[in-house]
Amino acid sequence: MGISQEHLAALPLWYVAFLLSLTFHEASHALVAMWGGDQTAYHSGQVTLNPLPHMRRELFGTVLVPLISFFIGGYMIGWGSAPYDPLWEQRHPRRAAVMACAGPAANFLLAFVAILAKRVFGRTGMGRSGMVALDGFAGAGSVEALFFFLNILFMLNLLLACFNLIPVAPLDGHTAIGVLLPEKLFLRWLEFARSPMLSLLGLLIAWRMVDYIYYPVLSFVTRLL
Repeated sequence: MGISQEHLAALPLWYVAFLLSLTFHEASHALVAMWGGDQTAYHSGQVTLNPLPHMRRELFGTVLVPLISFFIGGYMIGWGSAPYDPLWEQRHPRRAAVMACAGPAANFLLAFVAILAKRVFGRTGMGRSGMVALDGFAGAGSVEALFFFLNILFMLNLLLACFNLIPVAPLDGHTAIGVLLPEKLFLRWLEFARSPMLSLLGLLIAWRMVDYIYYPVLSFVTRLL
């Protein structure tokens, strides 16, 4: 399998964007849980933007899988996690639902910051205002690298937010939906949705659905901006 110089030059930018996105996502879960009365993630060191505690917790999902997916597919996928107390979730289902929303909300925020930064730098003449193709980076200069990084950050965070909001276990969406459901119905839904077989089925469903959600959202946001 041939690895081009362009591909290798993009690796650090991809990995920094991936780690930043994942860390911000998981730290947001942990912070909102702490605000809601669950100290589990706080005591495990997850309320931080330092990626190391998140990497130690999910070494496979934060190091091995992203690198493998990058060299095979040219992009990075992976996962992290923030621990929580299931008894706290049972006692405070609405708070748990808000905690679940925090991760995707953090990704939407990062996507907004990335595209805002592109607009600011573009207006100051530092670079182009249009999208830079994610497979066309040659690592030629700092301005190109910055815009390439911001593109990755924008698209990756938009993808993470859309994917995680799909309401199937084990994604955030299956808990986040609790902000819309009556508490008793929500608790029944959690009990039903979290069986191992349904979680596996949920991932397969989400994997097939994400293109039908992400690309229309990306198109809409791009036209809007």
